[in-house]
This record gives sequence, C-alpha cells and structure tokens, in this order.
Amino acid sequence: MIGIVIPAHNEELYLDDCLRAARLAASHPALHGETVRIVVVLDSCGDNSLAIVERHAGLSSGVCHIEHLSIAARNVGVTRAFGVEHLLREGARWLAFTDADTKVSPAWLVEQLRLNVDVVCGTVGVDDWSPHRDNAEALCLHFQNSYTDADGHHHIHGANMGVSAAAYRLAGGFKPLECSEDVALVESLERIGARFAWSAAPRVTTSARCDAKARGGFGDTLLRYAASARATLTLSQGTP
Repeated sequence: MIGIVIPAHNEELYLDDCLRAARLAASHPALHGETVRIVVVLDSCGDNSLAIVERHAGLSSGVCHIEHLSIAARNVGVTRAFGVEHLLREGARWLAFTDADTKVSPAWLVEQLRLNVDVVCGTVGVDDWSPHRDNAEALCLHFQNSYTDADGHHHIHGANMGVSAAAYRLAGGFKPLECSEDVALVESLERIGARFAWSAAPRVTTSARCDAKARGGFGDTLLRYAASARATLTLSQGTP
C-alpha cells in the first residue's frame, strides 16, 4: 500500500484542488491497482476543510481511499508524523508527502516509485503569481533565475517528497518542528545512508500564497523575495 500525507491548517481555499489532483495520481494505471490511502491531517482547523475532505472521501472508490485525522498541535512536524504513524500501522510501504495548497501531477506517484530509491526529493512549480500583485512579474523572474527545476537539484520541499517506510523508520521520522521538518528528515535520512534521487520528474504545482503558514517555508521564502524585489525597485527609482 502507498500512503499520502497532507497536513492542513485552515486550507479551504486550496484543499479541493489538492485532493482532486491526489485522487487522480492515486488512480494512475501504471500503479497496477495498488491501494493508495490519502490521509489529510487537519491541525486546529476552524474553517470548511473537514467538509471538503469528507466530500472527497465520499467519492473514493476502487484503489483510492481518502480519510482525515484531527489534531490540535499547530506544528507541521507533529502533524506530518501523526499521519505517517497511522499509515505505517495500516501497512504502507511507501510514503508520499505534499501540502494542502499544492496540486500533484497525475504521474506523481508513478515517477517517485520509478526512481527505485529510498528517498525522492522533487521540485515545485508555480503557475499563478497574481497573489503578489505588483510584485508578481519581478518575483516570477527571480524564481526562474534562482531556482533549479532539474534533476540533480538540492531543494527540499515537504510539498514534493517520498520515502520508503523502511528508511523513514530507520531515520526516526519527522521531528516536532514548526518549520523545516522536511529538511531535518532529509538530514536524518542522509545520516543513515539512504539512497536519494534529487529529481524533477515527480511534478507538483504549489501556490504563491501571501498568507504563508510556516516561517521558513516556501511561502515565507516567496514573501522575502517579494520584499527584496520591492526594495530593489525603490532603490532603482531613487525613492527616499
């Protein structure tokens, strides 16, 4: 069985698209009918996220099963680990991770498994920069010029990662960190000698949101880039 863990804290704006994409990836014919369990871990949600998950769970059929767990941690490391432990108890052999504001490609799981390693670290793409309004064009250009979207990259994203259950257990799992829990897991996996693929083949598209959920995460990094772009523009215009 393959498991997908999606942490969510008040993600009603994005979760529907996220789950629609995850369901499609879970039903890819190249998985040859292997069961895929998608677990959304709702962390301190006070919006409509639960209802969205329940609607998609009602549409589950065949090899794809969607369920939710609830937790009150306000901590993404704890939340991811909580979802993983549930899937390990259910017998997952491979664990895939994405975020609630992210859409995985139809071949996302297939490409992770095709690489035949212990750990897959993928890249992210952004298809809509409009939330950043006047900074959108500069931010898009900065991202294109500074981000390596190719095999051999060394980016780490909780929105696009996969790991074998055996390697996850041996590495000790996610630490209870409010951010960079994905980086800490990768470091632990490197220490145990896990086989890595730093690949651009498993594709995901994430949001360029302005309401970043975690300090130090991808969204927060974009906000820092946007602030830098504004400062550069101000200096170039000679504004005091």
